[in-house]
Amino acid sequence: MESRFDHQAIEPKIYRRWEKSGFFNPDKLPVTHKKSFTIIMPPPNANGALHIGHALFVTLQDLMIRFQRMRGRKTLWLPGADHAGFETQVVFDKKLEKEKRNRFQIPRDKLWQEMWEFTQANRKIMENQLRELGASCDWSRNTFTLDPKIIKTTHETFTQMHKDGLLYRGERIVNWCVKHQTTLSDLEVKYVEREDPLYYIKYGPLTLATVRPETKFGDTAIAVNPKDKRYKKYIGKEIEIETLIGKAKMKVIADAVVDPHFGTGVIKVTPAHDPTDFEIGQRHKLEIREVIGKDGRLNEKTGPYTGMKISEARQRVAEDMKKQGLLVKTDSNYKHSVATCYKCGTTLEPLVMPQWFVRMTEAPKGKKSLRDMAVDAVKSGKIELIPKRMEKVFLHWMKNLRDWNISRQIVWGIKIPAWYRRDEIYVGAEAPREAGWKQDPDVLDTWFSSGQWPYATLNYPKGKDYKTFYPTDMMETGADILFFWVARMIMLGLYRTGKIPFRNVYLHGLVRDKDWQKISKSKGNVIDPLGVAEIYGTDALRMALTVGNMPGSDTAISEDKIRGYRNFTTKIWNASRFVISSYDKKLKVRPRYTKADRAHLKKLQEIKKQVTSDLEKFRFHHAAETLYHYFWHTFADKIIEVNKSRLQGDDLADRAAAQAALLEILEENLKMLHPFMPYVTEEIWARLPHKPRGMLMIEKW
Repeated sequence: MESRFDHQAIEPKIYRRWEKSGFFNPDKLPVTHKKSFTIIMPPPNANGALHIGHALFVTLQDLMIRFQRMRGRKTLWLPGADHAGFETQVVFDKKLEKEKRNRFQIPRDKLWQEMWEFTQANRKIMENQLRELGASCDWSRNTFTLDPKIIKTTHETFTQMHKDGLLYRGERIVNWCVKHQTTLSDLEVKYVEREDPLYYIKYGPLTLATVRPETKFGDTAIAVNPKDKRYKKYIGKEIEIETLIGKAKMKVIADAVVDPHFGTGVIKVTPAHDPTDFEIGQRHKLEIREVIGKDGRLNEKTGPYTGMKISEARQRVAEDMKKQGLLVKTDSNYKHSVATCYKCGTTLEPLVMPQWFVRMTEAPKGKKSLRDMAVDAVKSGKIELIPKRMEKVFLHWMKNLRDWNISRQIVWGIKIPAWYRRDEIYVGAEAPREAGWKQDPDVLDTWFSSGQWPYATLNYPKGKDYKTFYPTDMMETGADILFFWVARMIMLGLYRTGKIPFRNVYLHGLVRDKDWQKISKSKGNVIDPLGVAEIYGTDALRMALTVGNMPGSDTAISEDKIRGYRNFTTKIWNASRFVISSYDKKLKVRPRYTKADRAHLKKLQEIKKQVTSDLEKFRFHHAAETLYHYFWHTFADKIIEVNKSRLQGDDLADRAAAQAALLEILEENLKMLHPFMPYVTEEIWARLPHKPRGMLMIEKW
């Protein structure tokens, strides 16, 4: 063996050997691999290079797959890439900005084609990076979220949900991003705490408080709490108020949602521009009067303020109300939560517009709602969340579900299979044959199509893969998308197939820097996983991402930590090199084990049992630490050292025993380390001396 493990030269060769073997494909595994074990890869976004978070999921999923493959399971790890709808649109918009272009000025078909070419180029780069990280996934089943079979399945689900009454098109209040000119689902809203002025305004005999005086032109009622004794005499009455554009009459209504302790206990109701007010308006059948457009400017219903941006109008309206004696006072330090776009930080504007919604809490007669099906699956233990504490978080979130807005006003994505002619709507993948029908220009929320990923990739309902590998065994993903994605997959999987999509969900946390700061470009602490893998080796990176990483918790990574596990790779290589070079093939003497030899082999069995148990129970960090300490501090530092003199001794039976014991301990360590550090272990395995070797990746655990 060479004096050092040259990972840059050896890793590509080994990956080619793995691919050439065909063993990434479950159909080509030895016939002894019968019972399936399946992971559907969360498809990375095809809009950029892999980051350290991707390296974490590759490490953990590949670890599970390699462990189960060695245990004789028919392992399928199905890879893919995500078109990532809105996320990719945002990335592409930035590219266009640098080129001094604007997507709103590019023909739809041309823009779509440009984005297709952009994602396909990125996809190739990303897939090669997955290979570099050692991902032993089945590339023959590689899937893109815009592949025809995925689009077909998505359209079928949309159509079926419409037939079942779970899908509807309605005029409801939505989260509108003025910058990106699209709606966002509730999950894509980032709430930030801000300090804004709280304006106290005269409304006839009443005074109310608001942070949004510019929307007063859209008010259609005044509301108080029905139990608030201060205002009982006004409930149900119409009062005359003075406004900046003339006098008006406004009815006072009672609604339990009004907080009597906020401001004066009186609120203005603007159903077109506030989610709570919209719900009040629905309950009391109030007019919806829109005064702000999609461009974020006040419209013609606001008189002299027409065309003003919201922030400008707010200031002007407040100044004019003060001049007119309508502004009682202003509290300048009112803290409140503001809805912003999770990608650009722009304050979202609540607007009422026709959109497609999925009913989350209602169900056809005699059936369970999407929410209840998912809750039952988790409560009953059919789906286990790891760590278990995430179940409580999941169930709490599911209580507060609202209907899901699944239409997006962007080009990039799966087109909504709905067609319009005058007041008619037709739902189906193809337009009706009669003339005059036009397709909905919107696309589906990415999470609607990716929520069908497990069964769509396996060719539901008649595909051989679906019958063999569904339900899948494990969904490993970030804890931050438990609701974005995992909950959607559970609901849509149960709705469409009647089966859970996966039995276990392993949730990892964020990867942070050595100071536990969030990794971001702005902080200058980004770690390029492929860059450090090139310097220190993929095995070192994988171990650094595994040790100390508990499910559901954030983990810290640093170049120093990766460098430390490069030293461990070197230790494995050097210890193996010593054992192999000390093995005398000509020595044909029956070994005579000493009491110490038997003790070492017994300890080895205990380590194997412990590591196996940890892997079965998803305690990957425990297993990695156990192997690290055992190999370095017990095997290399102690067992090898005490046996060096025996390997040179004159007692041939004793020398044979030392030789055999060291080789057995090395072999078993290579097997146990392989899921964590596949490259160095596979290379050493091929060099073991005493019999012909197959590939370590399918060696029996």
